[in-house]
Amino acid sequence: MTETVRVAVPRKGRPLEAVLERFAAVADADALADDVSSTLRYEKAVTKGLSTADRDVYERLATYSDLSDPTHPEYTLLRDDRDGKPRRIVFDSVTVPVDGMTVELIGREEPFRALRTHEFGLGFDSADLVLEEVVTLGETGVESIADVNDRIDPRDTDVRIETGLGDTVYHTLLATPEILPPGSDLDRSFVADYAGPLCISPRYERLVRAILGTDALDDVTFTYPDSSVEEEAAIADVGLGVYLTMTGSTAREHGLVVGEDLFPSETVLMENVAETNGTAKRLKTELAAADLETAIRP
Repeated sequence: MTETVRVAVPRKGRPLEAVLERFAAVADADALADDVSSTLRYEKAVTKGLSTADRDVYERLATYSDLSDPTHPEYTLLRDDRDGKPRRIVFDSVTVPVDGMTVELIGREEPFRALRTHEFGLGFDSADLVLEEVVTLGETGVESIADVNDRIDPRDTDVRIETGLGDTVYHTLLATPEILPPGSDLDRSFVADYAGPLCISPRYERLVRAILGTDALDDVTFTYPDSSVEEEAAIADVGLGVYLTMTGSTAREHGLVVGEDLFPSETVLMENVAETNGTAKRLKTELAAADLETAIRP
């Protein structure tokens, strides 16, 4: 009987879709990926009030799930963090065959932490969370996913990043033209010479310290946007900031210069090296091989 490999995955959103796309690339799972993604996009629209459901949430949950068939996706209910704390349907689990292996994808709110506590050997989560929790701060900054493992203290965790999935947006430097000297570039070296306020989301303070390095932030004071103000507008008021961007179009609408892409905010495949056996390592190799250009280790 084939050993089942349990893999922790996000419950919703872009990271889960990236995971499903990766499994679609290594298994016959295109229909599954489309089914889960379309279901959760619809449920997100309902939760945000952009669509109106004709059945209550429990009826929809019963319709989506089939307990008799593990290869059919299961869903569960969580309280969303929006006003009123509405119930939101999110991914729970599904079984996927991959090259003779039986793989059970199990939804977790924080897959990285589930790997850190040795509940799983393999999992997917945002690279941001790794920087926020375990990457050692240094005088110089972290510039790529490939740099991250070198900054993880082995005494702190057995988790390592294997590869990125390419669903990338970037933590990017943004600034008003007024603070940039003529002919200068908005990059890491500019921040190293800069003294003054830097606007960031409060949850990203440690991440920004890891990305830019402690030396560059000697004369920098972090400021945080008010919850009622768009981040780009807050950065425009301060003059300099770091924010997630894909195209930079919204930043430019606020009169900001889009500078260096500092670090990719990307879903990554992770391994707890103390918990994986031969079958799990074979699955890890299959998943990483689907995109060899971004693999960190062979």
